[in-house]
Amino acid sequence: MADIESGSGAPTALRKRADARRNEKSLLDAAAAAFVTSGVEVPVRDIAAKAGVGVGTIYRHFPTRADLIVAVYQHQVEACAEAGPELLAGSSTPHAALASWIDLFVDFLVTKHGLAKAMQSDDPAYQSLHGSFLDRLLPVCAQLLDAAAAAGEIRSGQDAFELMFAVGNLCSGADYGDSRYDARRMVALLIAGLGIH
Repeated sequence: MADIESGSGAPTALRKRADARRNEKSLLDAAAAAFVTSGVEVPVRDIAAKAGVGVGTIYRHFPTRADLIVAVYQHQVEACAEAGPELLAGSSTPHAALASWIDLFVDFLVTKHGLAKAMQSDDPAYQSLHGSFLDRLLPVCAQLLDAAAAAGEIRSGQDAFELMFAVGNLCSGADYGDSRYDARRMVALLIAGLGIH
């Protein structure tokens, strides 16, 4: 009888875990958006309101601001990494998938630049982030470049690190706040320039 009773609670436990994952994703998306618009010092209550959760929920998941910043960063990296194969499978061409993925990468970089000052602190929570970023995203970018080259849409031999570094530098120009500079337009020109003419 005890086995039956314990088994009957499994769907409820699974539902609760799925709800918790959805809440955490919503919270991390809200925090990322708040960091971009208001910086990493945005009040936690603003993030909670945007996510539709209580302040206590944030502190239960992320006891310190550094924990929240690291989680946002890792969440963004993972979302960007997972999008690569999905875009490759669902886009009309590999080049279109690459361009769409680079747009997502730019979104990530905008969030990352919002986190940059905090991540330059001495807090040990931030130390491994850059390495994990490269480990996770370089293979995805390389896969997209290889697929576009194999399809004859771009020149072969393009290096994923160079491309991501170039996109990052183009995006960092937006930090200077000059409205005449449009990072997305410059990145689009870079991606178009990879094509075979």
